[in-house]
Amino acid sequence: MRRSGRFTHCAHWGAFYAVVEDGRLVDALPFEGDPTPSPILSNLPEAVQGPARVRQPMVREDWLKRRGASRETRGTGRFVPVGWDQALDLVAEELARVRAEHGPASVYSGSYGWSSAGRFHHAKSQLQRYMNLTGGSTVSIQNYSYAAAITILPHVVGSLAPVGGPLSSWDDLAANTKLFVCFGGLPLKNAQVEPGGIGHHTTESWVRRMREAGVAFVNIGPHRADLPEWTEADWLPLRPNTDTALILALCQTLVAENRHDQGFLDRYCAGVDRFLAYLAGEGDGTAKTPEWAEPITGLPAATIRDLARRMAGTRTMINLAWGLQRADHGEQPYWAAVALAAMLGQIGLPGGGFAFGYSAMGGNGQKRPLSGPPTHSQGLNPIDSWIPLARISDLLLNPGGTYQYDGETRTYPDTRLVYWCGGNPFHHHQDLNRLVHAFRQPETVVVNESYWTATARHADIVLPATTTLERNDIGGSRQDDFLIAMQQAIDPVGEARSDFAIFTGLAERAGVAEAFTEGRGEMDWLRLLYERGRTRDRSNSLPDFDTFWQAGHVRLPVPDQPHVLFADFRADPDRRPLKTPSGRIELFSEKIAGFGYPDCPGHPAWLAPVEWLGSPRAERFPLHLLSPQPAGRLHSQLDGAGASRRSKIQGREPVRMAPSDAAARGLKDGDIVRIWNERGQVLAGVIVTDDLIPGVVQLATGAWYDPQTPFGLDLRGNANVLSLDKGASSLSQAPSAQSCLVEIERWTGALPELGPDRPPVSRAA
Repeated sequence: MRRSGRFTHCAHWGAFYAVVEDGRLVDALPFEGDPTPSPILSNLPEAVQGPARVRQPMVREDWLKRRGASRETRGTGRFVPVGWDQALDLVAEELARVRAEHGPASVYSGSYGWSSAGRFHHAKSQLQRYMNLTGGSTVSIQNYSYAAAITILPHVVGSLAPVGGPLSSWDDLAANTKLFVCFGGLPLKNAQVEPGGIGHHTTESWVRRMREAGVAFVNIGPHRADLPEWTEADWLPLRPNTDTALILALCQTLVAENRHDQGFLDRYCAGVDRFLAYLAGEGDGTAKTPEWAEPITGLPAATIRDLARRMAGTRTMINLAWGLQRADHGEQPYWAAVALAAMLGQIGLPGGGFAFGYSAMGGNGQKRPLSGPPTHSQGLNPIDSWIPLARISDLLLNPGGTYQYDGETRTYPDTRLVYWCGGNPFHHHQDLNRLVHAFRQPETVVVNESYWTATARHADIVLPATTTLERNDIGGSRQDDFLIAMQQAIDPVGEARSDFAIFTGLAERAGVAEAFTEGRGEMDWLRLLYERGRTRDRSNSLPDFDTFWQAGHVRLPVPDQPHVLFADFRADPDRRPLKTPSGRIELFSEKIAGFGYPDCPGHPAWLAPVEWLGSPRAERFPLHLLSPQPAGRLHSQLDGAGASRRSKIQGREPVRMAPSDAAARGLKDGDIVRIWNERGQVLAGVIVTDDLIPGVVQLATGAWYDPQTPFGLDLRGNANVLSLDKGASSLSQAPSAQSCLVEIERWTGALPELGPDRPPVSRAA
């Protein structure tokens, strides 16, 4: 059926209307009333029907001939088109064989959840539901966004609320905050996105209201533009990865000048004496003074003291960007920031305290609706086999190897089959040349994908998956007050099927179809999930499903009063203690200290990263590479279309650098350069800007991985070719991509042609 019309829909970067003419998407119009709609929506028409789509089931030719014996050509071989029945038979047979020969833990099922804003067609939920019904698999925990925080915060404050929400709400900040101190800035481009979608983008509007109300802003970090110019923020140009040293010096200043709130520390905190002793240098002989911090951070000691005094003299909110903990020893700046907020004594007070990730996503800072979005049950994994998400390469390269995680010693299973659905590890993982080698270890790799990403090109069996526009779903987020009817706008491209349909076919072959589908089709499930949500709706405001679907959206009520993080704890710490061993904020953790990790002691500490501008490695690689989120796409999604494509320089990702660094290398705007270290090399296009401090360069994450040869020069500028694949610490094993040193030089050779958007295809099986 060739559709025409306007269909309500939703993506992670916002609700919109899909405009379809004669079966083709021609426009994506932002939702009415959205004050700052995302430009990423403009990528959709070009991408959804573009040449990079996977249009039929494909099998790698060498694997089809030799099965597990052909691993060394994975990522380079030709593909053979096959029919759906044959493709599903091959997958079902391989899963059954591997489980029978090596056990269910030998199957790793990977997903990252960003493939769809829809709550039913959530790729990870569909994958895990199928795997759990058919014997289980090794899975991953945490996320790449704030894995270090996920691990450290329960020990320190007993909750993930400071990073996952609800944060103190914007209306509270606008009314009560006087000084907003941002470590890592407040990059509004990141607030374009929200898991599950977002109806109205309000972050910029609220920040403007705060500025109009007289809130003063401080931007601490290497990038001036991480706070908009109109905030009139004071910029403290901090060296990357040195936030912990600065925060410790701020704490020491408060104590030395008797500006700290000893009463708050005594009543609400545990381990205070141990932390104060560290600040005084009682263990290592070095007091953490501003003079100590100056050569580490690059900030004058007088500037550090002045900031401490400003923070102590007014109602202050401390915000740390998520990117700060994606670094070597990434737990430390977050733990130190909690300690700083505790010293100020404003935790739980209106307008004060701390939070992690204002503007990291569009919903952070919004008041959480009284009823949440629907969710689809994954069931329970029948086996206890998992890894921290950022340890994928370690899993595949070190079967039987042991590692530390949060007090446990765990063992990597022997992975024989990888099934990936909804995600692109060749975007979000570090040290991609190492990942290429890792992906050549399993006997079989299966991928459900809509596009010929590098992950699909490194698979053996590729099953074409629909995009959200080719199916029906419900969009919604825990931190947004809209539910969106995601109405199918176009027919499936080629032979694409939804993940639900793919796993239904596999469930039939495994004899668990009834358990997987419960006898329901797509619309039956949407109706059920929505009606289940109605029964949990405390406001009793949700209309019936048919009314909702016809209207296209419903707005959910939110609490009338501002939300203040930890207000209940502040009001009565005895009756409402934190879920920590002491019930208090733990400035020293006996539990963490008991783990005996030299890279994560029992209190916040300055531990020099393995790669930073103060390390000996900087003599060879003198530029610190930061890989922030891009403005024109979500991660790697829709990279070759719309706003993302228009941001390129001769098809390459732009790299931003300071004028002095560019001049020292004879570079100017628009030049193509080679960025390199011992892990790899990429091409990029230069943008010279005085918004960056010397010694720091920025290459946004998400350019599609496009090596000239296996393990060779990446042609499009994927930052993770260069980044470090090392756990942040033994505690969290979180990603440490922001600890990365590189060198840059002009590219003087002929400019290589970009690789195709899809791999070579043989004519017949």
